[in-house]
Amino acid sequence: MSDQYAIDSHKLIYHPERVSDWLSADNWEKQKKIYPIYMELSPVGACNHRCTFCAVDYIGYKPVMLDMEMLRKRIPEMGELGVKSIMYAGEGEPLLHKKIVDIVEITKASGIDVAFTTNGSILPKGFIDRAIPLTSWIKVSINAGTPENYARIHQTKERDFNRVIENLKEMVSARNSTKSDCILGAQILLLPENTDDVEKLASICRDEIGLDYLVVKPYSQHLSSETHRYENTDYSDLLSMEEKLSQFNNEHFNVIFRANTMTKTLDKDHGYDKCQATPFFWAYVMADGAVYGCSAFLLDERFKYGNLNEHSFAEIWEGEARHESLNYVRDKLDIRECRKNCRMDEVNRYLTRLRNGVSHKNFI
Repeated sequence: MSDQYAIDSHKLIYHPERVSDWLSADNWEKQKKIYPIYMELSPVGACNHRCTFCAVDYIGYKPVMLDMEMLRKRIPEMGELGVKSIMYAGEGEPLLHKKIVDIVEITKASGIDVAFTTNGSILPKGFIDRAIPLTSWIKVSINAGTPENYARIHQTKERDFNRVIENLKEMVSARNSTKSDCILGAQILLLPENTDDVEKLASICRDEIGLDYLVVKPYSQHLSSETHRYENTDYSDLLSMEEKLSQFNNEHFNVIFRANTMTKTLDKDHGYDKCQATPFFWAYVMADGAVYGCSAFLLDERFKYGNLNEHSFAEIWEGEARHESLNYVRDKLDIRECRKNCRMDEVNRYLTRLRNGVSHKNFI
């Protein structure tokens, strides 16, 4: 099984109680109590790379960061309210936060699973020893197979490529020596200028570094992004790569080729006409503390619920701004405005089937 982590699918099916609450929530008094299972928090707005494909370039890589003392209050509250996982990523590079190791420890102590998506070029002091044993998975974005191409795509120095490789080796060594459960992987966004690099990168990830997986994923155009150079990338002729890349799979390593997501880029519509997931099962926190219902509409007031620097998470989640946003998403949002293959796309397809049902559903 090359996608044992369900990266090209979804995992909401493993939370039947929360889904049942959603199905039966027919008014705001019930809906406001359905807290997200999964959240993404952006520790910092700044980033040390300027990737050519960056979806959040329009935010401006601002040098702001989540306040540590605020997080000491809010993260335990999130755990008590039912949040089960937090991925630290966001509009900046998460490992730039000077207190990121402390944040990991607070998160795990609050009963919340921890993960990272990072460019992997920075290893903060104490991250290896203190954070990795508490982290469920780390996925590093490496979008080329050579230093030269990496520098062009990440718009950084060539030496960063080898630095990332060495940092990953250090993570793998520490994980293996301590018998930690942390899953370590990489991902490459398939672009016209790196299609010839994928096999080389797969070899590096498996044989040189010792990672658990490499994800190969398609580009998805962010509606607000200033970058449009990849907007019309056609993946129909690249689907055949999956079979060739399968040669790298073994009992310790898999190439997770996101063929399902690539195929959906060819679809003319989303496969559903309402977003069911955004107001309920996940949330996004920007580096300035603002809480949004959708990462495709950051800075859009229609999707902003409040700010953690000003209010508790419960006040924000059960507040009027989220109620208004929920009503907007349900009654007014034109799904054609949305980012195709967004983070909640597979969840939305699943929830739509649940809500609408199928013919003869009792014949299981």
